[in-house]
Amino acid sequence: MPMEQKDLKGIIHSDPEIMGGTPVFLGTRVPLQNLIDSLEGDQSIEEFLTAFPTVRREQVIAVIEAGKLKMLETV
Repeated sequence: MPMEQKDLKGIIHSDPEIMGGTPVFLGTRVPLQNLIDSLEGDQSIEEFLTAFPTVRREQVIAVIEAGKLKMLETV
């Protein structure tokens, strides 16, 4: 079953009081950019989760799914 936009709320958070507004995984101080950099650097999701244990697997999968949906909207 495909993920809907409403299902993505609460995964990423941006607040000027937390890391100057950098988008982070909700409930952490781990920037979304860290996941992107890790995946671009050929790290697996498991390696990312080991490096950032405060991020939940479900959050990572939701971010990847959101990226997929965004790409499909543009095709």
